[in-house]
Amino acid sequence: RNFYYITMLRDPVSRYLSEWKHVQRGATWKTSLHMCDGRSPTPDELPTCYEGDDWSGVSLQEFMDCSYNLANNRQVRMLADLSLVGCYNLTFMNESERNMILLQSAKNNLKNMAFFGLTEFQRKTQYLFERTFNLKFISPFTQFNVTRASNVDIGEDVRQRIEELNFLDVQLYEYAKDLFLQRFQYSKQEEHQKNRLKRREER
Repeated sequence: RNFYYITMLRDPVSRYLSEWKHVQRGATWKTSLHMCDGRSPTPDELPTCYEGDDWSGVSLQEFMDCSYNLANNRQVRMLADLSLVGCYNLTFMNESERNMILLQSAKNNLKNMAFFGLTEFQRKTQYLFERTFNLKFISPFTQFNVTRASNVDIGEDVRQRIEELNFLDVQLYEYAKDLFLQRFQYSKQEEHQKNRLKRREER
C-alpha cells in the first residue's frame, strides 16, 4: 500500500486557546503513550500539570503557568522527529540547540508530506487538496471563523504570553503559511496555463 501523510496546521494562538478550552471541559491525553525510540517517557521526563483525574475548570493563567504543559509548541513537537533530541529527556542537550533541531525537523517533515493545509484557509486548502490528489469534493469546505477559541476575549499581554510559550509553533506557522501560499499561487498559474492551452486547441 501507498500511505500519504497529510496534516492541517492552525494559527498557534487559536490552537492553544482551543486546547485550553478543551482541557477546561475535562479532556485529557491519558491514553497517549508518547512513544519515542521504542519507549514511553518516565514520569520525571514528562510530569503532569495537575493532580486527580483531569484538569477541568483550569484557568487560562494556570494553563499558561505549567512549564511542562504539552500544549506549548504542540504542532512542532508532533511534526518533528523527537529521537533527534533524545525524546522527552530534556537533559540530552541544551534548550536552544534542542529547539533549533525540533523546528528544523518539523519544517522538513511538513515540506515532505504529500499534503498539508491551513485551518484559516479552508477554500484554498480544498483547492490544493483536490489538485494534489486529483479528486473533487461533493461540497465546498466551509470557513468557520467563529470557534470556541475566537470567543475567548484576551488582552494583548496574554496574546503575547501565548506567542512566547509557542514561539516554535509561531515560526513553523509562518513558514507553513508562506509555503502554502506559494503552492497555491503556483497551482493557480498552472491551471490557467492548462485552460489557455485547452481553449487554444479547441479553437
